[in-house]
Amino acid sequence: MSEEQTFEQLLNESYANDGMNIRIGEVVSGKVISVKPDEIVLNIGAKGDGIITRNEYSNDSNLDLTTVVKEGDTMEAKVLKGKIGDEQIILTYKRLAADKGNKKLEEAFNNKEVLTAKVVKVLDGGLSVVYEGARVFIPASLVSDTYEKDLTKYNGQDIDFVITEFNPKRRRVIGDRKQLLVSRKAEKQKELLDKLHVGDIIEGNVKNVTDFGAFVDLGDIDGLLHISEMSWGHVENPKKVFKVGDKLRVFIKDIQGTKIALSLKFPDQNPWLLAADKYAVGTVVSGKVARMTDFGAFVELEPGIDALLHVSQIAREHIEKPSDVLKTGQEVEAKVVDFNEDDHKISLSIKALLGGNDNHDEDGDYEQ
Repeated sequence: MSEEQTFEQLLNESYANDGMNIRIGEVVSGKVISVKPDEIVLNIGAKGDGIITRNEYSNDSNLDLTTVVKEGDTMEAKVLKGKIGDEQIILTYKRLAADKGNKKLEEAFNNKEVLTAKVVKVLDGGLSVVYEGARVFIPASLVSDTYEKDLTKYNGQDIDFVITEFNPKRRRVIGDRKQLLVSRKAEKQKELLDKLHVGDIIEGNVKNVTDFGAFVDLGDIDGLLHISEMSWGHVENPKKVFKVGDKLRVFIKDIQGTKIALSLKFPDQNPWLLAADKYAVGTVVSGKVARMTDFGAFVELEPGIDALLHVSQIAREHIEKPSDVLKTGQEVEAKVVDFNEDDHKISLSIKALLGGNDNHDEDGDYEQ
């Protein structure tokens, strides 16, 4: 020993030889020499042992460390607190894991990589997931492609997402699951659209019912069954005919891009196919008054076939308007006095049954 060396220099040299040349934030490696449910002790080659508490191993406050680490294991950790001469050096495992995880998140952000991680907490504004020790926040608006009020079903679930914002210094690492769902849905829609053709018959379930029609889930795409295509007859209110969940067998009437128009008016069930024989001129028919106008009443002979009973053909005497003598839903009997198959028009006359003048040429034209 040189006389010029002081005792302090020798002490520091001894500590350095013992591996005590460490700094806060430094990554060290050591062997596990003891494990308790709430503490791990590492031999890191220094004068003091390295200690990892449960809180510095995991965010799970109930985790039993003896279930994840055993004596003899080799671990890496980051120095959290300690200096030369301390008998214990406080280490952190979870922060080192988070650092490594953040590096992978940054790579995934740059490469637009799809990641999978477990949801560890459901927050008011979204989901918190942990990817290899690093936290990612997924806002509620980016969790699904549809609005979901309750996100608790995702707790503990593995979900896919992409990183759309990476700024760990500001603690802003944002994930997006919605765009993946939208993209996958678009791919499935395209696959289905490539298989569908106008005239195809397909099954689906009623997804939503509105005043103007019903939306039918066809699998990966919805189709619209408009109120005018629900029946050959008149439908007043779709909500009185269908309910959510109903299974329907429909045919595709039109396809425009991703919009599919559906129909229940199957061509082979068109009531006008047999109308010429059933409602030939001179035939006496009966039906219900479906609706009235100032010029006459429309009588439903069967679903899909309405005939006009002109105001001049209701009675022998002059009638100002049909509602003076008829009511909606009333059963009436009349004679067919005109049949126009091309325009799907039938004219009736009660007066003809009474032996009165059934000349209707002047006023009998109408639009159903």
